[in-house]
Amino acid sequence: MPDTSSDQPSDAPALPDLPVTFRPGRTRAVLLGAAAAIFGALSLLALLLDQVDPGERLSFVFTGALLAGALVLLARPRVEADESGITVVNIVGRRRLEWAQILQVNLRPGDPWVFLDLSDGTSMPVLGIQPGIARERAIADAKALRALAVARSVADPDASRG
Repeated sequence: MPDTSSDQPSDAPALPDLPVTFRPGRTRAVLLGAAAAIFGALSLLALLLDQVDPGERLSFVFTGALLAGALVLLARPRVEADESGITVVNIVGRRRLEWAQILQVNLRPGDPWVFLDLSDGTSMPVLGIQPGIARERAIADAKALRALAVARSVADPDASRG
């Protein structure tokens, strides 16, 4: 029987099994759907317009691809957590952090996404957990990441692995 008499309050979230990936699922679906629709619409428009020359047709397709690419980049953010730490993937960057580097996981009211307070004194945005159109999911993901960070960043990491 697991030890439930720890310092965690009874409403503390259960630790998710590792590895786990946190990402804004609904936002991602909307962005990827919009990317496909924009690319498809501009490509179809290029094919259907009889009065445009091939260079202009190509510019319609290229513009559609450019806009779709921007939306795909916006759908990229995620947080991948494993036994040794997390990988934060934001729009154009990726950073690997060990559990001990994470001091606090913050998602305050009005924040557009989670922020990590790091041991080097900086704060890092984590766009992979954002309360945009799925607020409850983002709050649950932030609590799970916070619980993982607390459990994994203790002085004796073997003691936190139960």
